[in-house]
Amino acid sequence: MPSKKPNSGDIKKDKIKLTELTALKNIDAEESNDRSPIWIKNWHLAYEIELRKLQVELMKLQKSMKADGTRVLLIFEGRDAAGKGGTIKRFIAHLNPRNTRVVALVKPNETESTQWYFQRYISQLPSAGEMVFFDRSWYNRAMVEPVMGFCTDEQNKRFLKDVPMLEELLVKDGIKLFKFYFSVSKDEQKKRFDSRKKDILKQYKLSPVDNLAQKYWDLYSLRKFQMLQETNRTLSPWTIIRSDNKKLARLNCIKHVLSSMDYDDKLPAKDLTVDPNIVVSGIDELRHMEEHLMSPNKLHG
Repeated sequence: MPSKKPNSGDIKKDKIKLTELTALKNIDAEESNDRSPIWIKNWHLAYEIELRKLQVELMKLQKSMKADGTRVLLIFEGRDAAGKGGTIKRFIAHLNPRNTRVVALVKPNETESTQWYFQRYISQLPSAGEMVFFDRSWYNRAMVEPVMGFCTDEQNKRFLKDVPMLEELLVKDGIKLFKFYFSVSKDEQKKRFDSRKKDILKQYKLSPVDNLAQKYWDLYSLRKFQMLQETNRTLSPWTIIRSDNKKLARLNCIKHVLSSMDYDDKLPAKDLTVDPNIVVSGIDELRHMEEHLMSPNKLHG
């Protein structure tokens, strides 16, 4: 242990963030010789307070799910660096891992590439009392694969026709299905890519397609429009999450799930009301895209 407090000259001027909820845990700590004051923004502390409250609600939900055998599948889609993984991380932070799974499948192997496209996903569906998160999903075939040339046009079209029928079967069988599309702006995506290059703790997120995500921005927008048109159904609707502000995106995504579920000792509806500027229905996003499809600069990510 150091014998004296480090001064500003001893600390490298990097943007180092406190571990989430650290500020909240120490908010009532008393001043002493072995403590150093660290200033944080008030809005960040408010975020931590809200996040903790929602994570307690998620634990209540999981307890009820285990008791009544509810199955929940959450699909997270969106452009690279849109905040999908970070949101999933906040969802599962305090949940019992025995009843929680995150599925992030890699490129299909030689055998899998010869199988029915949905086959390897079907085996990952939730069992009774289980909450499963798809960090990207079968919707790879709606956006990433056709843009990057990883599937044929025929495969893409067949997928868009088949997936609503599959999801209808899942919902009618009792699975509670949430489909989230995280919408990030082009400028914000670039900032996040640049941050990944500079921060060694984020470099595992770098991928060969990151640079192409900016290059093919408009192509991805067209594929998104096509995907929403073909797969936004009454039984399996899309929910758009505006994610330029990561913290607001996380909170509102969790609120959307909690407000849609029944469980014991649930908070009042006013405490789980989402921000309509952050959470947008798939049909409203389609209307927006139809209006601005010929002006790509006006489209959200």
